[in-house]
Formats: sequence, structure tokens, C-alpha cells
Amino acid sequence: MGLDTLITAGVTLLLVCMTVVPYYLRTRRNEVQARRKFKELQVTGMNVAMMMHPHIDVLKCIGCGGCVSACPEGDVLAVIGGKSTLVQGAHCVGHGLCADACPVGAITLVMAAPSRSAQLPILSECFETSMPNIFIVGELGGMGLIKNAISQGKIAVEEIARRLRAPSGSLDVAIVGAGPAGLGAALMAKKLNLRYTLIEQGDIGGTILQYPRRKIVMTSAVEIPLYGTLKIRETSKESLLEVWQDILRRTQLQVNTNEKVQSIQQLGGIYQITTPKETYVATHVVLALGRRGTPRKLGVPGEKLGKVTYRLIDAESYKDSDVLVVGGGDSAVEAALALALHGTNRVTLSYRKEEFSRLKSRNAERLAEFVKRKKIKVFLRSEVREIGEHEVILETSDGPLQIKNNYVFVCIGGEMPFEFLQNIGIKFHNQIVADTILKTAAA
Repeated sequence: MGLDTLITAGVTLLLVCMTVVPYYLRTRRNEVQARRKFKELQVTGMNVAMMMHPHIDVLKCIGCGGCVSACPEGDVLAVIGGKSTLVQGAHCVGHGLCADACPVGAITLVMAAPSRSAQLPILSECFETSMPNIFIVGELGGMGLIKNAISQGKIAVEEIARRLRAPSGSLDVAIVGAGPAGLGAALMAKKLNLRYTLIEQGDIGGTILQYPRRKIVMTSAVEIPLYGTLKIRETSKESLLEVWQDILRRTQLQVNTNEKVQSIQQLGGIYQITTPKETYVATHVVLALGRRGTPRKLGVPGEKLGKVTYRLIDAESYKDSDVLVVGGGDSAVEAALALALHGTNRVTLSYRKEEFSRLKSRNAERLAEFVKRKKIKVFLRSEVREIGEHEVILETSDGPLQIKNNYVFVCIGGEMPFEFLQNIGIKFHNQIVADTILKTAAA
């Protein structure tokens, strides 16, 4: 073997080592971290999905990691043992980009098992509830992603159109909620020339209106009836609301805003929908409600003060203030980050548990950074005991602590409209489990 050949072989080997070894070490390091994270999440149950999520066929999976890179959430999937693994299923919102990115078709989207989706209504493939001709689409059915919510609204109305026979004296469909799912349903109803009404208790936009100002919304291309393809991957809340307004202008869609539905009653083969302003009669109903419903409250003295609120609308309007954010989820952390980012606010975050176990990775990283820079002060294992005009008393592991305060943001979730839905007759997964237990006991 000549000298030139040896030099060529040596250079080739060196180049291979410079490329392959770092890749191997990086991949190995990522897998070790993923395994550790997966074990931690198994303890808290966060590894299990609560709504639509990817199911990986391990026999097909080649471990390329394309699904991991494609996931916008960044912490749902990881490659472990040469196979893609659902690591943090509770953070999955059903983007479906992982399935699109898989080169061998090893990923399909499935709904969570009933044991994990106990607070979700029982729905058919076309999103019909246990009550005939009443459909639930969007966030309330466990599908908060904008693209999927719009698609569900369209599918439900297409099913309604297939069922219609001879015209009657009532509406073909009453749609409740003007968020993405409700707008998708209403636009499809208009496209199919159905007699419809769209009712919204607040303003147009649904849950998008509750996002902090300029919060990035993750979505992907979706076909909007009568409008065309909406091609958005990342945008701000304000920009997305402008898109909704443009859709309404171009399609001339009619929306009855600031009209809350009080009751829905079945009268023979039709439904009577009652609001403070009107009574509607329709053969079908599409419920496109949000999951938050009524905000959860702390139940402490002083909570009725005007400085206490349950959502952050515009972080930039708060400057040079002592602000307390209560909660340990993504909404609470995002509110704290937004308040700390603008102005010279002194932000405190109070959470009753020992650690933040349900945060998206990027929120956890940003929070750690802000704490390190002393832009946010965090009190774990703490609870609000009393809210005063100029202060708040926290119960901490070291005893009561009084802190200066101008504003309090309570971000601890909301109560789903269970009672409203149960009064209609809609059943949930946990009711099926309870009924089965009762029948077994009776036998």
C-alpha cells in the first residue's frame, strides 16, 4: 500500500471520526437525558397523553428522529433505544406533524384511553355526543389545536348535511361558540346552504382572546370554507384575530355575539336553544365551547378586590408594579414571563407544589433563566392566605410571608361546564365507568 493511499485512508478515517463520533456522542447524551426525563414523568403520570397523541408502531419505526424534530412542542417525543417514544404525552395537543414527518408511516394519531380522558365527553367518529344530533367540536372535546378544531367543525356539519331530509320549520343547525371550531362549523354550514345560527357569549375568537398579548399560537395550514387555505405556522394572537376578522368580512358570516346560551332542551326530534335575547329551534346542535368555563378561584379573603383577575390580556399595560401570579401550569408561567419581560415589574410566582412538573420545556427553560436574572421570584410550596389593598399574605414552608402587591393574577385553570352539558344529557367517559361499576354491584 502506497504512502498516498495511507494518507487518503487516514484523512478519510479522520473525517469520518470528526463527523460520526460527535453525532454518536450527541445522540447518546440526548437519549440518556430522555430516559431520565421519561422515568421522572412516569412517576407523575405526565408521560401518558390526555387527548389525541401519536401512536408509534415500533416494528416500523427506524429511529430517524424526524418526528422529534418536527414536533412544535419540543418535548413530547424522543428516540430511546433506537425507537421513537412518547415521553411527555400530557403536552401533546395533536399537531400531527410527527406523523407527516415519519418516512416509514410508523406514526398514527389516536385518542387517549378513557381512563385518561375521563373529563371528556363521549364522542363518535363524527363528534356526535350521547345525545342524538348534538355534536361537540374543538377544545371541549379534547382538541384545542386550531387546525384540528376547524377540521372537526367542518366534519360535524358535513355529517349534519348528510342526515338532512326534507326542510322543516326549524334551523338545520345551531352552533354555540365562535372560536376556531365554531367558525369552521358555521362557514361549512353556509357553504352547504344550511339554515344556521352562530351564537357566542363573548366576542369572536373564543379561547384565542384569553391568550396573553402577542403570545405565539402554533398552527398549520388548514382549508377554510368559503375563504381558502390558511397558511400559518407561527403567529401572534393579534395577527390571528385580524385573520378571523378578514374571514368574516370576506364571507359575510353572521355571528350573534354577547349572547350566552342558558339552556338546550330536547323537544321531540328538535332542540330548543334559549338565550337572554332569543329562543332558537334547530334539528342539530354543534357545541364549540372552551374548556375553561368559569375560572377556578382561591377562596381567600380579599379575592373580590378589583386588583384580582383570572387572565392576563395585555402585559405591556402593567409597569413598575408589584405583581403576584398564582399557579404552576403553562398559563401561569407564561403570564409571569410576559409581566417580567415588559416594564420594571417586580413579579412573584406562587405555586403550591414542590416543583413545576407540567411545564413545556421552553417555558421551564425561560422561567429558570428569568429566576437566575432575578426578574421573577418563585415561591414553591406556597399558598395565598389573604389579599389586601397593598399586600398579599403567602403561607410558605417557612411560615406566613407578607409581600407588597398591586395586582394578582390567578391562573389555576377553570371549571368545565359539566353541569350545563349534563343537564342537556351528554355523558362523559367517567360516567360510563361509574355506570359499569353500579351495574356490576347490582348483579
